[in-house]
Amino acid sequence: MTRAARIGLIVLLAGYGVLIITNPGTFRLIDNVDLAIHEAGHVFFSPFGVFVGYLGGTLMQLIVPVSFFGYFLHRGDRFAAAILLWWLAQNCWNISVYIRDARSQLLPLVGGGEHDWAYLLGRVGWIERDRGIGQLVFAIGVIVFVASIGWSVFNLGAASPDDRAEWQL
Repeated sequence: MTRAARIGLIVLLAGYGVLIITNPGTFRLIDNVDLAIHEAGHVFFSPFGVFVGYLGGTLMQLIVPVSFFGYFLHRGDRFAAAILLWWLAQNCWNISVYIRDARSQLLPLVGGGEHDWAYLLGRVGWIERDRGIGQLVFAIGVIVFVASIGWSVFNLGAASPDDRAEWQL
């Protein structure tokens, strides 16, 4: 990826991130991807019990971007790894909206059913803490976002493994 393309990607993700931060409850195109991953998480984690099955959607929303982050970090592509942190931050913001909705349950649910976070927080006796927990997850997302953009800028000139292979030809 050229330096100009990397700069463009950083600017795009920084702007999109600020847009999400300032309007966290607005549904965005990337939310469709996250929703599919979330729903797959329920299926994947359901053999581990009801509680973990409900938690599985959120777990998968965190595991998938972290897995890609780890993959690119292992490959030595620090720029791509930094960009993947942005996706983790975006998922934190998405999850925070869902957590904060636990008591009011105003969000439309796919296929109806019980609200994941109303069930989870209700089971542990923390339903009245939904907004505070949601705000904490949102703040973690902001920290990860800032780290992502900062690390992306820092690694702007870092060669990817593909670039290094081309240099060896």
